[in-house]
Amino acid sequence: MPPILPIIIVLGLLILFAAFFMVKQQTAAVIERFGKFQSIRHSGLQLKIPLVDRVAGKLSLKIQQLDVIIETKTLDDVFVKLKVSVQYKVIRDKVYDAFYKLDYPHDQITSYVFDVVRAEVPKMKLDDVFVKKDDIAIAVKSELNDAMMTYGYDIIKTLVTDIDPDAQVKEAMNRINASEREKVAAQYEGDAQRILIVERAKAEAESKRLQGQGIADQRREIARGLEESVEVLNKVGINSQEASALIVVTQHYDTLQSIGQETNSNLILLPNSPQAGSQMLNDMVASFTASNQIGEAMKKSKENKKLNE
Repeated sequence: MPPILPIIIVLGLLILFAAFFMVKQQTAAVIERFGKFQSIRHSGLQLKIPLVDRVAGKLSLKIQQLDVIIETKTLDDVFVKLKVSVQYKVIRDKVYDAFYKLDYPHDQITSYVFDVVRAEVPKMKLDDVFVKKDDIAIAVKSELNDAMMTYGYDIIKTLVTDIDPDAQVKEAMNRINASEREKVAAQYEGDAQRILIVERAKAEAESKRLQGQGIADQRREIARGLEESVEVLNKVGINSQEASALIVVTQHYDTLQSIGQETNSNLILLPNSPQAGSQMLNDMVASFTASNQIGEAMKKSKENKKLNE
């Protein structure tokens, strides 16, 4: 066999194998012939002319995600970082446009996201950015769809996945939140304290009422006892004035005896000399006698006045 024949066979096999190529699922291959676009091949075993056709590139038809971080300023002059996630895919029927019309789709999408976010966020205050993040996402999607559809890309969804204000602003917001919660807690504590004071006052008032009622009952019983004592003394020939004086003196000595039995008592009762009792009795009898005499004199004066009229 001539030595050139094995080489031809090997070259023929290599060329034959080069004519076949594989395209994965959800992928599109762009075929060029001598540098010019020839066709687009999809998943499966594909055939091309060796040395004439070549696979210029492959594009994934799966949904892809691009995360874009933008720093901008809000209406109330707060710098904030937003993370916008853009989900997109190559349109199956526009692989040619996606491959030939746009070199760097990530950079193009990023530029549009920056443009839209920096146009929308400066119109809002920081609190509104958190509340209206879906509006920002919708605005980004609308702008991107209009621009990227021409290049063969379909924007599936845009999401504002993170809003990160400046660290000092977050600290201030946390302090405001904490102050609001402390204010509410103080209001609840004040209400509880007020209820406690009211209930305590009610209890004290009830206690005073019951105490006063007890004192009134005690004095009523004391008066009843004194009345009975006076009646007993009257039966043995002692008049009411002398009986009252005697009872007072007796209570005086009973009080002194009670004080003497208390070892830790600091009470001093004046007068407390032995002669004080008899002196008190004499003063009271004299006072009652003088009072009766004045009463009799006034009674006679009124009677004489009536007679003269």
